Amino acid sequence: MSKRKIFVLDTNVLMHDPTSLFRFEEHDLFIPMVVLEELDGLKKGTTETARSARQVSRMFDDLVAGKNHAQIEKGIPVPSALSKKNGNGGRHNQPATGKLFFQTKPTEASLPGILPGNKPDNSILLSALAVQEQNGARQVTLVSKDINLRIKAAIVGVHTEDYHNDQVLDDTDLLYSGYVELPADFWATHGDKMESWQDSVGRACYRIKGPLVTKWHVNQFLFLPDGAEKGLELMVQKIEGNVAELRVVRDYRSGKSSVWGIHAKNREQNFALNLLLDPDIDFVTVLGTAGTGKTLLTLAAGLAQVLDEPRYREIIMTRVTVPLGEDIGFLPGTEEEKMTPWMGAIMDNLEVLTQNGNAGDWERAATNDLLSKRIKIRSLNFMRGRTFLNRLVIIDEAQNLTAKQMKTLITRCGPGSKMICLGNLAQIDTPYLSETTSGLTYVVDRFQGWPHGGHVTLARGERSRLAAHASDIL
Repeated sequence: MSKRKIFVLDTNVLMHDPTSLFRFEEHDLFIPMVVLEELDGLKKGTTETARSARQVSRMFDDLVAGKNHAQIEKGIPVPSALSKKNGNGGRHNQPATGKLFFQTKPTEASLPGILPGNKPDNSILLSALAVQEQNGARQVTLVSKDINLRIKAAIVGVHTEDYHNDQVLDDTDLLYSGYVELPADFWATHGDKMESWQDSVGRACYRIKGPLVTKWHVNQFLFLPDGAEKGLELMVQKIEGNVAELRVVRDYRSGKSSVWGIHAKNREQNFALNLLLDPDIDFVTVLGTAGTGKTLLTLAAGLAQVLDEPRYREIIMTRVTVPLGEDIGFLPGTEEEKMTPWMGAIMDNLEVLTQNGNAGDWERAATNDLLSKRIKIRSLNFMRGRTFLNRLVIIDEAQNLTAKQMKTLITRCGPGSKMICLGNLAQIDTPYLSETTSGLTYVVDRFQGWPHGGHVTLARGERSRLAAHASDIL
């Protein structure tokens, strides 16, 4: 059997990753006519779906330009230069060397009677069967993000696979957590030629050398196991070879070091607050399941930096409105009023931050009025083309964004701005996205070790004993 395979692409693969055409290396691609029909039906509008459809159509147009019918039938070489130009930095960056085939003749194969050929999915199946019959010596694979289509393909005898090229990791357990536990003998093995000093605000700093240094990343947190100098928590400031500079992190768990009245309730929350309040860090990602305090900590840190010390002019809050990219409606109201139902979690946390048992109705109304002027709620649909100057941008439910959408948002930040992405990879609502292909997973992995970025995964829920028990048993 020839090593070169033939991949039949479903429409949803091209929509999910328009550059997928250039990610099959030496293998050939086959595009059924029904896929072109579906792309034509999706191209109108200003949604992300329409943009992707138009991008795919433009790529096909570039490849077909100047080719006659006979050349198209023989297959169009996929140019490696175009592959590099349109690549989005996936894991496989080898130049594509296969050929692209379009369906140019009616299919002579037939589906079983239980699968009539008038549905688009069944037409794609029929095309895959026909390609399989015409190329008996080569493996034909139908690539689709649609689980039901893959099941039907397996039933009628067509080899099928999901599209994995956008997968950042094989397993989310391998995802960078942002912190690591040090061995109990850490100082014995790394403390021989240690240097120590205090920085400008009085925090202890260390310069150490040892074998563990090469495994760390800048802005990663280090802590000793409980019982060994309990409470010592460090942050990696700089790494040069096997030499690292460490800084003791600030403790926000007790005493006067609260952030807008909020204390960290565990080690991971303390790490998160250190990142959120660090002016040298421009991009922060916080992962965690429901009840771990992602939104509460972020809002508290945001209000402290906007109202207490005017580091940023205002907070801009946004989140994905599922279904993503659809119009937010023709109901009366401003953009902010239409987004309010989606921002219930933000309002709940603001209520916690602003509650004061001794305050009267007038004081509470004045506080809410002040906050409404400094916290703006915006729709993701209108982010393209904007630039945020001296703003704190918070993206909630970021796990529902693709890598391309995440890039679009992050590049909106101008000088003096900071972006914070919050999400729970266990609650992805966007079709065709999974824990390993989410844009949030993508940026956590790609920003790992950048001197001005940081990440923390919150591990423990702090909502209530009822919520904690429900998470364990349900």
